[in-house]
Amino acid sequence: MNRIRTRIRPLSFPSLLLILSLLIASVPALMAQGPDKDLAKKLQGFDAYMAKILKDWNAPGIGVGIVVGDRLVFAKGYGYRDFEKKLPYTPTTLHQIASNTKLFTAVAAGLLVDEGKLTWDKPVRESVPTINFYNDQLNDTVTLRDMLAHRTGITRHDTIWFKSDVSRLALFERLKYLEPTAPLRQTFLYNNLMYAAAGYLIELQSGKTWEEFLRERLFGPLKMTSTTFSIADMLKQPEPGVPFTEKRDSFELYRIPYYEDIGGVAPCGAIISNIEDMSHWLIALMNDGKFEGRQVVPADVLKATLAPAIALPNTAAETRGFWEILNSAYGMGRWTASYRGHLIAYHGGDLPGFHSQISFLPKEGIGVLVFVIGDHCAGLYNIVSYNVYERLLGLDQTPWSARQLETRLKAKTAGTEARGRAGADRVPDTKPSHPLADFAGEYEHPAYGVIKIDLKDGGLRFDFHKIVLPLAHFHYDRFDTPDDEQFGKTSLNFQTNPQGDVDKVVTSLDEAEAVFVRKPETPSPDLLQKLAGTYETPVGIKFLVVLKEDGGLYLRFAGQPDQKLVPYKGLKFRDKDFSDVTFEFTFEGGTVKALKQIDPSGVTIFPRK
Repeated sequence: MNRIRTRIRPLSFPSLLLILSLLIASVPALMAQGPDKDLAKKLQGFDAYMAKILKDWNAPGIGVGIVVGDRLVFAKGYGYRDFEKKLPYTPTTLHQIASNTKLFTAVAAGLLVDEGKLTWDKPVRESVPTINFYNDQLNDTVTLRDMLAHRTGITRHDTIWFKSDVSRLALFERLKYLEPTAPLRQTFLYNNLMYAAAGYLIELQSGKTWEEFLRERLFGPLKMTSTTFSIADMLKQPEPGVPFTEKRDSFELYRIPYYEDIGGVAPCGAIISNIEDMSHWLIALMNDGKFEGRQVVPADVLKATLAPAIALPNTAAETRGFWEILNSAYGMGRWTASYRGHLIAYHGGDLPGFHSQISFLPKEGIGVLVFVIGDHCAGLYNIVSYNVYERLLGLDQTPWSARQLETRLKAKTAGTEARGRAGADRVPDTKPSHPLADFAGEYEHPAYGVIKIDLKDGGLRFDFHKIVLPLAHFHYDRFDTPDDEQFGKTSLNFQTNPQGDVDKVVTSLDEAEAVFVRKPETPSPDLLQKLAGTYETPVGIKFLVVLKEDGGLYLRFAGQPDQKLVPYKGLKFRDKDFSDVTFEFTFEGGTVKALKQIDPSGVTIFPRK
């Protein structure tokens, strides 16, 4: 999912628990005496390296697995799956793998491509006519490969689904509101919603939910018996991981809530698994889709997901001078790159508290799994993976930990200092333009949903996607939430319409500002029916107010297109094209008497006939 802000403390290891964890976690490592008898020699010093990693990065717990050929030859946990209870991390600790779910979705889609129910490179609308993008150009051209390669030109819009119960179908229907910010196939723009949509395509074309399809076609044949999709199911099993992370302005580790609001976007990041189960998946990836002698995934499907679809710039080399990894490209559900001259295929995954990376070297037949607990140390999945490869390839060890730790600590300090300077642009001694009660209401965006503003304890309160925080007046009509440890600060700027009413709120979401419009007070259908009828202009021209099947009122003048009246409040309606024009129906004795048009030039009355 890759949306977490990385936010570090020496760990203590009670001797009894440490001995127990080593006994449990090191058993699979004995397999190193099998196909590669010098593996143990190549990994000499790795345990000490990992102990230093835990200490330097204040990491709660890490799991590491190594696959060589078609076998898991090393699997071990370091630190704790539950930092507070000091329960050891083991190869069977369950862990949210987040965006490492994406390759499962891409492969599942590929199974349907293989069956002729989807295609990689024809417009996806040819297979599923109900999908709708922002405009006809996208509708006529976007392919399944475009969606899975993050090259639609549509940026990620994660706030649509984050902390929200919005359904997969609703997300699928909101694609039409996502305006592209770049031309198709020219820019890599990571987009979780495209994977959610791909999961829904799988449901439409297979007749099974995405979850059912994966259980039947992938988890079952791969004997991934512990793998699941929900925190509730995870907590029923013996070894759930527990999310801990570090506070922003100190080195204190604290427990954070599990991230559970992922049902709608499950195909982009809902899988929960462990080192042992995921090794079966990695074995299949590394062996042309075979596991234990059975062809679980067609080789051509895996080849398609590995093929580069869009190139990425060498940013780390150009900005940091790190030339070890070069020429990254994204296929479908995974990257490829050159790591010190060796082709590597990989993907990371990030959700609050849980981070993972699955990677392998196709030519050398070596794969590495790294699971990390702690947002502040998420980058360890790269650092540890690279270190394992360098050891097994006999290369000198790149000082990745020292490099990245320096960067991390500088960023932590800079973040603390920046927060200490917040509010420097505040204009003093201003007041809101309206009483606080006038700001209360529900404000809606077609893609992002509803922001609720209500009065609580004499002040305003912000409620958006299960994030509920108080609002404090900043200046003029701007109100801010507190700078929350987990969610940061949200700033809301309220706007008024030409009638002087507070009717919009603007806030920064994802990569741009979003405008939320106050939800109108919509009259009942019975009342709308009463408003329909014939009215007359001052010069004697009759026109109709009609109630259409969509539940809306329209003005109908002879020879002109129908003009929709947008509900505003009570018996007032807006002209959808002009914010300074309103219409109001008047009643006398329970009977509609007239329609008034109110604009800057005056008030025109149209009697009902």
